[in-house]
Amino acid sequence: MLGNFQPHLIEYLRFLPEILLTIFGIAIMMLEAGLPAGNKRILGGLGLLGIGAAFIANVWVFGSSGSAFQNMIANDGYGTFFRGLVLVVGFLCILASFTYLEREGAQSGEFYSLILFSLVGQCVLATSTDLIMVFIGLEISSIATYVLAGFLRDDRRNNESALKYFLLGSFATAFLLYGIAWIYGLLGSTNLEAIRRTLDETQHPSILVGLALALLFVGLGFKVSVAPFQIWAPDVYQGAAAPVSAFMSAGPKAAAFAVFFRVFLYSFRPLNESWLPLAWVCALLTMVIGNFGALLQTNVKRMLGYSSIAHAGYVMVALAAGSQIGMTAAMFYLASYALMNIGAFAVISHIASRNEKFVKIDDLDGLVRREPMMSALLAVFVFSLIGVPLTGGFFGKFYVFQAALDSHLVWLTVFGLLNSAIAAYYYLKIIVAVFMREPAANTVRLIPASPSLRIAIWASAIGVLILGIFPSTLLNFVNESAAAFH
Repeated sequence: MLGNFQPHLIEYLRFLPEILLTIFGIAIMMLEAGLPAGNKRILGGLGLLGIGAAFIANVWVFGSSGSAFQNMIANDGYGTFFRGLVLVVGFLCILASFTYLEREGAQSGEFYSLILFSLVGQCVLATSTDLIMVFIGLEISSIATYVLAGFLRDDRRNNESALKYFLLGSFATAFLLYGIAWIYGLLGSTNLEAIRRTLDETQHPSILVGLALALLFVGLGFKVSVAPFQIWAPDVYQGAAAPVSAFMSAGPKAAAFAVFFRVFLYSFRPLNESWLPLAWVCALLTMVIGNFGALLQTNVKRMLGYSSIAHAGYVMVALAAGSQIGMTAAMFYLASYALMNIGAFAVISHIASRNEKFVKIDDLDGLVRREPMMSALLAVFVFSLIGVPLTGGFFGKFYVFQAALDSHLVWLTVFGLLNSAIAAYYYLKIIVAVFMREPAANTVRLIPASPSLRIAIWASAIGVLILGIFPSTLLNFVNESAAAFH
């Protein structure tokens, strides 16, 4: 009997990116013990090599699409896209962290191992087709990210950030696990395909199924910081190290949205009438809370934290559309958002200097006179966050609102556009400070950015512009992936 459960070689190949990330993460931890303190940057290079190998493996195994491990993961176009996206996020964040860690005296292999282990969890989430695997992937990703949030152990802001994230995250995970238990008890399976079949055959599902679905919504809603489960995001993004904030705002969020769409738009599609109004309300609340909260901020990292909430609201608009077009729009939007947010946080990490002393909007005054190229790149990211044409952010919002209109969500589209206009106000405060103000008399001279940081920023900016000028480079693939998935 047990022989029937022996995985075949092809199943290991379909899980190859996660295997490679795990091997490299463990290797970094073991090698660190034998390296002198001044050579820890080599471990970061090893981390980049591991992510690069995992990305190549992700592309390679896409040709052998199919399920693995008793249909617990699926190697399809949808999973391949999200797995590739979180790997790109991890690669850019490691590139942006070299100089930061050296400046803070925290260069350590632990940091790179934690990034890789978090990516393992995110990749599992991207390909999971079973709620048990969803829980496992979420915990692998979350535990590593909790530690990353408090990585600078001597920094009280980091400690506060990690504690808040851990306590609230554990609480939300309990809701998710309780929902999974209810789903299994009521429907007899945790497999997403089996759940879909059972619901298709059931004309009047029990009200308890709706309650279980609500518990899942709470658990996943926390991970993507949608209202009313967003309260942790601004504090954690402000307190964590800037490269970690960039990583948290893009990677774990994209992976959690991958699960959101797979669970709600596939498995529980027969219950659309029950949960789509909830998604509508959450999308509106998330946009309003995120944008109005950001209006009041003077700290750039905290502003980007509230901005992250607002952008989760825009993705929820696509979810509320409940259609293939909505899924395509969300996938494109998440890719654009990841690049522009990582780029913005990378620039801020450079300007902040040691101990992140300069992270207020006023500290950006006259930046163009000190760092003209860095200022221009920051402007690209800010304009993309606003949704200015010829940037990825513009097409991301365009496709999201188009999907909402196609699903006759006229009022949600109107509210979304109004929120985008509100967001322009606080984003433009950054542009005004950088380009239209004189630097303060006591402005500290910036140390030139390292090559690795410049590569991360330039790569993010080029990606944002490519998605804005040639959106079809990615749009065709995500459209095919969404069509096959839907």
